[in-house]
Amino acid sequence: MPRSFDMATDYDGSVEHVHRAFGDERYWLARLADSGADETTLDALTVTGDGGIDVVTTQILRADRLPGLVSQFHRGDLRIRREERWQPIRDGLADGTVEGSIPGAPVSLSGTAKLATTDSGSRLTVHITVEVRVPLVGGKIESFIGRQLVDLLTAEQRFTSVWISDHA
Repeated sequence: MPRSFDMATDYDGSVEHVHRAFGDERYWLARLADSGADETTLDALTVTGDGGIDVVTTQILRADRLPGLVSQFHRGDLRIRREERWQPIRDGLADGTVEGSIPGAPVSLSGTAKLATTDSGSRLTVHITVEVRVPLVGGKIESFIGRQLVDLLTAEQRFTSVWISDHA
């Protein structure tokens, strides 16, 4: 049964600053390099004429770095494909969607995101649903992934805040 997770993080930068970073190739290349993955690629980055943003990335974790729980059900390196789509900013808000997959693994991730103005900058709220189609232990793996997503969101917030401070 799929599990859902709600997460939020605050940025000192405005919605415009964060959204602009999401549309910058240099930002994505630096963010991927900082991710801790063994290999990373920025597969696609498209900024539409109206300010929408589509991003596709791949991150690879080598098999010898995977937790035992994961390596029991997935042999070899773990290739994580992530797609983000951000709508243009409207009335101080930007809505987004996130999709994640691991080719060859019974895992899917999908969700929605909202970047909104706050008194001190902006806030990113994310609602993610994770499904692991493995009998008996799928729920345990989903919970593990959920914990990892919280850590990932925190790390990405830190990186983005520094990026904005250095490039705004």
